Amino acid sequence: MPGLNWNTDRSDWPHTEFSRFQDAGGIRWHVQQMGHGPPIILLHGTGASAHSWSALAPRLAEHFTVIAPDLPGHGFSEALPRDRLSLPGMAEVLTCLLDSLTVRPRLAIGHSAGAAIVVRCCLDGALRSDAIVSINGALLPFRGTAGIFFPPMAKLLFANPLAARLLAKRGGDQERILRLIRGTGSEIDPAGIARYARLFSSPRHVAATLGMMANWDLVTLSRELPQLQTPMLLIAGENDKAVRPAQAQRIKAMLPSAGIEQLPGLGHLAHEEDAAAVEALILAFAAQHLAGRQAQAGEWNYGSAL
Repeated sequence: MPGLNWNTDRSDWPHTEFSRFQDAGGIRWHVQQMGHGPPIILLHGTGASAHSWSALAPRLAEHFTVIAPDLPGHGFSEALPRDRLSLPGMAEVLTCLLDSLTVRPRLAIGHSAGAAIVVRCCLDGALRSDAIVSINGALLPFRGTAGIFFPPMAKLLFANPLAARLLAKRGGDQERILRLIRGTGSEIDPAGIARYARLFSSPRHVAATLGMMANWDLVTLSRELPQLQTPMLLIAGENDKAVRPAQAQRIKAMLPSAGIEQLPGLGHLAHEEDAAAVEALILAFAAQHLAGRQAQAGEWNYGSAL
């Protein structure tokens, strides 16, 4: 199934000078890596790509080695077989990618479904990060009518091999994408809207998005969430209409040690709307949770970079 074409689409895609391709877990990944210092990973959500971090990644690269992959089937990364698009399946191939890069991220940052993959990896012991940052993380099952109708609808669309191609034919409509983004409570610039339109005109990208939605099991994740030992910061956009900020409070009730920071006026794509505000929260959290561990290990002291 066709996706973005690296030879043509990279010309105006963000930060391609930092791009590389890596074989791991049976697929070829598109990965962007920039900066120096302790390694961190940025994991985007369903339907996005590493471009989602285009404003935040360079800021964090002043302090860290930033690793930002496209999830399987998203952006420029190859797709997984349909039966491996579950949360455990995605966590497994992400572990393969990190092993192939011979890197252990000290800080794992995930947006929306990317946060769920990070948490799944940490619960499984496959990702031994010192801390986690969840940005509007989709860590709990949908409530209400969305929980009743949304997953079955995604399964029906995913089961039809023509659905992704049909949806991709309409995905390039920037007005439609603008309404979709605004429906999540976010306002992003026209260049960002144009990039999402290009992503959703790719049948492979649409198929991967539907596949993740259809196979996402957040019931098991939420049941095991209280077992998480890794310190976590929950960043919640107060205007998020996709993952309501009240979810962060529900997670904190399960994980009393988790911290919560709310961002006024920002929606689901808070890190794209105001990268500086998100960066400030991440740096403060990292200084608290990484500096001591770095010093004990005799490694570079992150606190000196603040």
